[in-house]
Amino acid sequence: MSMFYLSMLSTLGVLMALLALSMQYKHLLSILLSLEAITMNLFIMMFCMSSNVTFSGQTSLILITLGACEASLGLAILVAIIRAEGNDYVSSFSLHKC
Repeated sequence: MSMFYLSMLSTLGVLMALLALSMQYKHLLSILLSLEAITMNLFIMMFCMSSNVTFSGQTSLILITLGACEASLGLAILVAIIRAEGNDYVSSFSLHKC
């Protein structure tokens, strides 16, 4: 029964992270944090849903590895953008500069 509550809590976490993503899109860092929260909540949800499947450990390990790669790539892009632009405002990004 505790797995049910944990999966409901992670579903609520995904919805709250999506709400934060749609409301706070001014800075790139807040967007990256919302995406990381979605990834972590999906990891918890997948672990809860696949508790009685044979390969639950391997699939959870793959998902957490992809989440860590996503976080490091996002932070590297954030650092590169801040060095080039001087800020991380999403509204300052333009395709006309390319």
